[in-house]
Amino acid sequence: MNYLFSSESVSEGHPDKVADQISDAILDEFLRQDPEARVACETFCTTGLVLVGGEVRSDHAYVDIQQTVRDVIRKIGYTKSEYNFDADSCGVISTIHEQSADISRGVVRSQPEEQGAGDQGMMFGYACRDTEDYMPIAPSLAHKLLQVLAEIRKEPNSPMPYLRPDAKSQFTVEFSGRHKPLRVHTIVLSTQHDEFASDEEMHARIESDVRNIVLPRLIASLPKAEAALFQGDYKLLVNPTGKFVIGGPAGDTGLTGRKIVVDTYGGRGAHGGGAFSGKDPSKVDRSAAYAARHIAKNLVAAGVADEILVQIAYAIGVAEPVSIFVDSYGSAHVHPSDCEGISSERGEATDAYIASKIGELFDLRPAAIVRRFGLKNPIYLPTAAYGHMGRKPYVKDGIQFFGWEKLDMVDAIKKAFNL
Repeated sequence: MNYLFSSESVSEGHPDKVADQISDAILDEFLRQDPEARVACETFCTTGLVLVGGEVRSDHAYVDIQQTVRDVIRKIGYTKSEYNFDADSCGVISTIHEQSADISRGVVRSQPEEQGAGDQGMMFGYACRDTEDYMPIAPSLAHKLLQVLAEIRKEPNSPMPYLRPDAKSQFTVEFSGRHKPLRVHTIVLSTQHDEFASDEEMHARIESDVRNIVLPRLIASLPKAEAALFQGDYKLLVNPTGKFVIGGPAGDTGLTGRKIVVDTYGGRGAHGGGAFSGKDPSKVDRSAAYAARHIAKNLVAAGVADEILVQIAYAIGVAEPVSIFVDSYGSAHVHPSDCEGISSERGEATDAYIASKIGELFDLRPAAIVRRFGLKNPIYLPTAAYGHMGRKPYVKDGIQFFGWEKLDMVDAIKKAFNL
């Protein structure tokens, strides 16, 4: 029997994402000056005010918090006083202080490879075959719609000149009973806008532009299989309240770390509860979640399973994970008996066997994760909007961005599983 599944995204101008981007921009500035800096930066945004707090340990880095905050807000597009939140006039207060020595003693080791986890907790990675990027289709489409909307908003001669930075999207996708995406069922898009006509005229213009400008651009940008999901019979709900002029931090308070499901898999798979933005890579909430995504993506790409969830758990101050868990949702294409030297009579479950192989193939100590993905580099601001997972890896100025999305372990996995 077919079923529906929905996921949402929010734009870079959403107040929570403004907070995330400020936190990650500050983190990047510390790492740019001191790769060994320890940073846990939280941001609060409201009408005309940004409050930055948290803990930092660095021997020599100095970050101009005021300038960094204003640069982020300006780049997002909050540059007009009528937004009641703009880069040049908002207040900026910093209450950053030194990192707790009790936390530091659990992380810092004389042998770098034995660096302990920055906190306890469990982190999840997920991958499936919905898209070419091995991401679930609903959150992927929700992100891409808002990226297209932002591109249109920032064009010099935009066909939608009334757009403001804040926006939210949601996609409902119909799936077959075998979990194959069949079609887009419902699209919800709420976008902030100028007040330029009567309420009815504004709503009609925006809905028409979304249908005739935004969606065609989105569909044209998609791979063929994803574009085919738009079959013309989907429901489109644009600004369902009828009007969205007051938005951004003036319309809703923004906080770092309040969009953790948007940041990951849109409700598919699982989430350990830890936010990402503003945290240096010694915090396994972030670095181990990236590692788990890398593992899941490479396992699916190698053909181990069509869908897979990987959990890694840590204790604070301890380098090795305390557990590795796998759920392939019954989609695995391997069995312990298929692999050399393993007898099915030993009663090893397939998912448990996959988990055991992960421990052999991947070094999941925090220092090893940091080294593998270059996580001491200033790479975090681009992650803070439109999702941390499913992004295209790239190199800029010799620095790797989104390295956890690389398919660089497929051959080793195939060999390990005799695929």
